[in-house]
Amino acid sequence: MARVVVINHVTLDGVMQAPGRADEDTRDGFTDGGWSVANVDSVMTKAVGARMGEGNRLLLGRRSYEDLLGYWNTQDSPFKPALNNADKYVASRTLREPLPWPNSTLLHGHVAGAVAMLKVKPGTDLHVIGSGELIQTLMRHDLIDEYLLIIHPLVLGTGRRLFADSGPPAHLRLVESTTTTTGVIIATYQTRA
Repeated sequence: MARVVVINHVTLDGVMQAPGRADEDTRDGFTDGGWSVANVDSVMTKAVGARMGEGNRLLLGRRSYEDLLGYWNTQDSPFKPALNNADKYVASRTLREPLPWPNSTLLHGHVAGAVAMLKVKPGTDLHVIGSGELIQTLMRHDLIDEYLLIIHPLVLGTGRRLFADSGPPAHLRLVESTTTTTGVIIATYQTRA
């Protein structure tokens, strides 16, 4: 059975909005985009690259799908081949097939049911990158198995958070952690049954 693994950058106060660049996600007047860039080092690149290079499948919300396609896919990045070659499953109420990025499949019906079906199909883990609204839905339906959180030593005080105030409780177990040269903690948590 495949696992659903969330891989996201977060601040100490749980903000996950726009870690990569200033214009990534300015919803609600967010002006602190690009906050993770100063902390990138070889330890972080290796840890994230190891996960991305496993031939995994991506599970994305519409906004993250379009952002990855429109920006990260155009950059000279070690992650570009992994993004292009990965099977991508997209949760969206507005997109229509055919999707523009190769190996992309639009999920049909209720997203929780569609993801539950993907988990029982043979295949590698389903990695969720970004996709905050999708993550909230997956949490409410107890479909997340693991979190790989890249926790930056930064408090923003504002922005969309991974664990929202109105979200369900989550009981997690730390299974691995690494500290980067810039003070970022890369922590792997598994959900408890």
